[in-house]
Parts: sequence; structure tokens; C-alpha cells
Amino acid sequence: MKFSDLAIPEAVMRGIQACGFTECTPIQALTLPLTLAGRDVAGQAQTGTGKTAAFLVAAMSRVLATQGAAPAPSPGCGAPRILIIAPTRELVVQIEQDARALGAFTDLNVVAVYGGVDYEKQRLALAEGSIDLLIGTPGRLIDYFKQKAYRCDQVQVLVIDEADRMFDMGFIVDLRYLLRRLPPHGQRLSMLFSATLSFRAQELSYEYMDSPEVISTPMDVKTVQQVTQCLYHVEGKKKISLLVGLLRRDLMESEEGEPGRIMIFVNTKRMGETLQAWLQANAIVSGYLSGDVPQSQRLRALRRFQDGELPVLIATDVAGRGLHIDGVTHVINFDLPENAEDYLHRIGRTARAGAKGDAISLVDEEGAYRLEGIEAYCGKIFVAWAADDLTVPLQRPTSAAMERSVPRHPGGEKRSAVARSTRGPVVRGRENPSPPPTTPPPPPPPPPAVTAPSEGEKGGEAPKKRRRRRRSGSAAPQNPVTPAQTE
Repeated sequence: MKFSDLAIPEAVMRGIQACGFTECTPIQALTLPLTLAGRDVAGQAQTGTGKTAAFLVAAMSRVLATQGAAPAPSPGCGAPRILIIAPTRELVVQIEQDARALGAFTDLNVVAVYGGVDYEKQRLALAEGSIDLLIGTPGRLIDYFKQKAYRCDQVQVLVIDEADRMFDMGFIVDLRYLLRRLPPHGQRLSMLFSATLSFRAQELSYEYMDSPEVISTPMDVKTVQQVTQCLYHVEGKKKISLLVGLLRRDLMESEEGEPGRIMIFVNTKRMGETLQAWLQANAIVSGYLSGDVPQSQRLRALRRFQDGELPVLIATDVAGRGLHIDGVTHVINFDLPENAEDYLHRIGRTARAGAKGDAISLVDEEGAYRLEGIEAYCGKIFVAWAADDLTVPLQRPTSAAMERSVPRHPGGEKRSAVARSTRGPVVRGRENPSPPPTTPPPPPPPPPAVTAPSEGEKGGEAPKKRRRRRRSGSAAPQNPVTPAQTE
């Protein structure tokens, strides 16, 4: 199906053509005829199949068809007509970029709100500007709503993106708070999209949507066909050495003769920081994404990776869902994820829009326990054996780099602080470079002298004392034998 075959307003169609879209993807071909006709849908499709464009085209078409229906917002309080809720900041930023591209030839005003950036600037954009399309994370949306920076009574289109991720991240209470303040489901168009449509997400759709049509793309396989998957069994202490060897091999050039672009997924923030320090010490430039990295740095690293300035991007599962990054040639699971669905989302960062990609997993002693569940969900993964030259010698990071990149001790404190706490007490505001010398305890005093008892004295302890004195030689015998007596 082509976009030109659908009843899409001309302004939106021009934006579609400017983005280079002509043919509908399977999820778009199934949902757009329904949503353009005003039907609610709950859509499930594989990652990277065009869900974002599907709900943006439907939402913009709905609002443009009723352009004069909404009254002007009250002063100091915005009134969006389209509300899109997404679980992560990066996904909000991506939806905002796609919305501006598709709506470039319309007069729709797009506003995005999320944490980690200028709070007051976003609040003023809500309160002062005329909002048509509002995109945000649940927490920031609720914050501004309680401050009366905007109101929800004029919402004509609701979109919930990555609904199952909302449940996983604990946003369901916040999500229900917002949904209860929207107009009745019969007065708006509602769309719920997710890569995996769980029973909890379907229950939410039936509760807050108007008899939604459940749509799923006709694909029996769960994994992306264009992804070549393999795994290496490797000892835990050799994982970084093997990773550096793989990166040097795959960064040299891809099949098209250009340098590869690689995403590396880890399970914990500490491992991501450690890995970045080791890669930097071995002349591999990389960026890093995790929840505790400042938002400005996260966006800058993501933008540099998208532009090709960074060949390697290390990330936790904050980048595992929803993000569309063109040209990712390899995905490496340095740590196997805890569940199989996260593995599916990770490898979906490559082989997008019909391209091909490679997914490599490094399975150590701990990851072997998770491998069985992943293979039961996604199918058997080819086992590759690393050549000897792939396990390369490493240059150890400097202590300063490790101080910056590995700041936390397993107990929660910084390692440097733990190390300093073992040096000794603080004297006059300075730490002693070494613990004070310890002097050995004084020897015990000698036992008091005991006079030998006479022959007539009796006592249980007397013989023992006499024997000790004879052994020590501290006193002469009481009856010494003279030479005359021996003759």
C-alpha cells in the first residue's frame, strides 16, 4: 500500500514525501486505514518497522481535519490537541524530531518536555505558546500539569508509545493519573503502540480506549531476519580483551568499505563506565549512555554517534528500545540481558529499514545461565570460536581514568574514598600517608620469687614449685652434695 492511496491531508503528505516515504510498512498499512477513519487501535510490531510514523500521520491528519474545532487556550495555560506519552527521554527526543519532519508543511506547534534540561524554559513554552502536539515522559508531564502550565481537556488524540516499557519502568500509576484527566475515550482518538503487546498493556487499552482494534503484523518469527547472530563463549576476565579485538576488526571496514558503527550493551552503569575507560586506554573512541549521565551529555553522545563522529556507543537498556539510529552495523552484547525480550530489542538497533547487521554476544560464566531462556525465545544462536589473534593484549587505564570512570565501590562509596579511609586517622585536617607505627606490647613481668618449702612443709603446690625452680635453675639446691660425700 502507498501513502498516496490513503486519505491524508495534503500538508502531511508533503512532509511524508520530503522524508522519502512512499510505501507503507506492514504496521502502517494495517493501522492507518483504521485510525484515519477514527478507530482506536492497539498495535504491535517488530522494532524498526515504522510505528512512530504510523501514529504521527494519523494524529496530524485528525487534528488538521478539525482545525477550527478547538477553542483558543486560556492565557498562561497551554491546551494541546495531541498528547504523546513515551517512557524515556531519548525516545521523546526522537519522536519530536520525526514530528517536526512530518509536520514541516503544517502550522502545528510541537513541544517536548522531559527531564535533564532547562526546567523553566520548558514550562514557559507550555504556558506561553499555542501547543498543538505535546510529547513527554510521564513524570515531567504530571509535574507541569499540577503547576497548571497546560490542561488536558482539549486533547483530541492520545498516543501511548512503548506501553510495555511503561510497566517495566514502574510508570503505570503516573500513566493512569494522566489518562483519567483526558476527555472521555469516545471523544478522542487513542492509539497504543508497543514492540511487545503484553496482557497488561491490552488491559490498559480496553480500560481507557474505545473498543480498540488489536493489530499485529503478520510475522511469525520474533527476531529480525536481516540480523546475523553469533556468540562467543569467553572467560570473564578475557571479555574486554576479546571485545577490543572484535572492535579493531569490525571498525576497520564494513561490507560497504566504510568503517563500522557499533553499539555495545551492558547491564549496569558501573560496567559501562569501566568499559569506556578500557576502550579509551586502548585507542578506541566511544560514547556512553546511561540513566545517571546528564541529559545534555546523553543527547550530545547520541547526536555524535548518529552523525558518525563516534564509532562506538556504550549503553545500558536506556537505549535498547524505540531509538532509531541509521547505519548501525554491529550490536555487541557485552553482558547478556536479564530477559529475552530485552535481547530482542537490543539486536533490533541494527538491520533497520531493510539493511543488514550483525549481533554478537559475549557469554561468560554468568551469562551462560541466561542463554537458555534467550535461545528458547529467539531461536538457536550460532556459536563462533575466537581465533587467537582476537584476544589482544591490553593497555591498562591510568589511575586517573579509573578514578573518573569507575567511581563506585560495591558498598556504594567511591573507591578512592575507601582507599583513603584505610590510610589512617586525619591529623590537623590532613590524612596521614601511612598508618602510625605500632609498638609491640611490653613483655609480661617475671613471676615473683618463691622460697622453697622446708622438708616439713606439706602442700599440693609445693612439689610443683620446687620442680619449676629446678628446671629454671634460678636457685641452688637445698642439700648440695659435696665431693667428700661421694667418695
